[in-house]
Amino acid sequence: MESRRKRKRSQIPKWVCYALLMLLCTVLQTLPGLFRLGEAKPLWLLPLALAVYWICPKRLRNIVLGAFSLLFFAWAGLKGAAVLVLLACINWLGGLWLGRLAHKKPLLAVLVLLDLAVLGGFKYAGFAAESINAVVPGLLPVLSPALPLGISFYVFTAIGYCVDVAVGRAEPEKSPFKFAVFLAFFGHGPSGPIVRYNQQAPQLNPRSEARKVDLDRFSYGIKRLILGLAKKAIIADQLALIYAKVASVPAATLPAPILILGYTAYMMQLYFDFSGYSDMAIGIGEFFGITLPENFDYPYLACSIGEYWRRWHMSLSGWFRDYVYIPLGGSRCRLRRTCLNLLIVFTLTGLWHGAAWQYVVFGLLHGLILCAERLGLRRALERLPRFFGHLYTVMVLWLTLVIFGAPGLKEGLAALCGIFTWQSGAKGYTLAAFADAKLLLILAVSFLLCGPLQALRPKLKEALYARKAPSLAGAAGLLVLLFFGLMRVTAGTYSAFIYFQF
Repeated sequence: MESRRKRKRSQIPKWVCYALLMLLCTVLQTLPGLFRLGEAKPLWLLPLALAVYWICPKRLRNIVLGAFSLLFFAWAGLKGAAVLVLLACINWLGGLWLGRLAHKKPLLAVLVLLDLAVLGGFKYAGFAAESINAVVPGLLPVLSPALPLGISFYVFTAIGYCVDVAVGRAEPEKSPFKFAVFLAFFGHGPSGPIVRYNQQAPQLNPRSEARKVDLDRFSYGIKRLILGLAKKAIIADQLALIYAKVASVPAATLPAPILILGYTAYMMQLYFDFSGYSDMAIGIGEFFGITLPENFDYPYLACSIGEYWRRWHMSLSGWFRDYVYIPLGGSRCRLRRTCLNLLIVFTLTGLWHGAAWQYVVFGLLHGLILCAERLGLRRALERLPRFFGHLYTVMVLWLTLVIFGAPGLKEGLAALCGIFTWQSGAKGYTLAAFADAKLLLILAVSFLLCGPLQALRPKLKEALYARKAPSLAGAAGLLVLLFFGLMRVTAGTYSAFIYFQF
């Protein structure tokens, strides 16, 4: 009897945390434009899924998560949800079949081609037709189907699963509900991280110890959710105001200092927007006992472009390394072939980000820079103080992100031309028209918070990632961040996550 009472008392903090999460989602639900998918806001989905998840028996919890994940994607569009269900069925059945075949390569090739065909049909068919029509006008019809939410992420997740099963790195998943949670859990489905089956397999059993959620784990989830919201609402969405104004004016008419300001703001916005989403996804996963991989490791602290890609969007970089670069031969072949492999991988990486030539050029440039680092540039940088490596990396990233973030390749090249020639631009454009003192202060603070402050104060980094209930001071700090985050969202400056478009 006494142990039962203790067990009940131990559940009280968890339900208090749940009540706070419910209140947070209720407040967010009332705010205009926040997290809108289609014509509805699925914010109630999280607390409702948690309530049903905890009430139902453990053996049914994967069914609950699968159903709510499908509901989430259906909220974004029924066509996208249908595509997701189709791919889930194909890859689940394909995985089972792969596990029984002696010769797996033919079936694996079919499965990979099917996945890529779906991705290509939705994401790249229009781009390919436009590119061909630019050479031979009117040859092909240009189709522009609506891009299903998260298609790039769950297609790559499915391909990785099939390859792992085919080469013996993973056993086929027999349960369709476990597979659905693995492929399309609504916490990571829209924008990653791209998960691996071997990483997630121990957590797919709802009765396992790995799936157990205690107070520390739930509190950690709330912390990561609030930190992600703060990154998004307080920093990224405010910097987006600067970039949006700059991008709305033709680059050829803007003075060079304004172009530098706008694309610097975009560089910081991109990091805080995407890392903020990753934090929120990790936090949501913890509520359900699912630990998602970290996707960022302070990439702007890198001392080379190679190191940057090991720190930025790590799940995507790791995917291309394991499923494209290494099968091509990786670094085990001659230097010339290694450089060719790098060019192929990073051209594909750029194309993955979007169906436009600016992304292809962005990826190709990074491939060329990585080749230069292989050919001796990296060794030269290692002989210099680390400051010069940081400076080189940040400058290269900034210049290439001008191409990446511009409204188009032509505008990106025009912006770079204007910066390098230090153009004066048209009369009447001043810095004050694009950013007030508050926005400039946020931009300056973002420079510190993207890694330098955490590097100088390791205890701060430890506190941010500590997997335990926060102290009283830590809880107060999180409440302050939540308050200011909600204030900024209420002000109506919220914008959609950048990586939703990919």
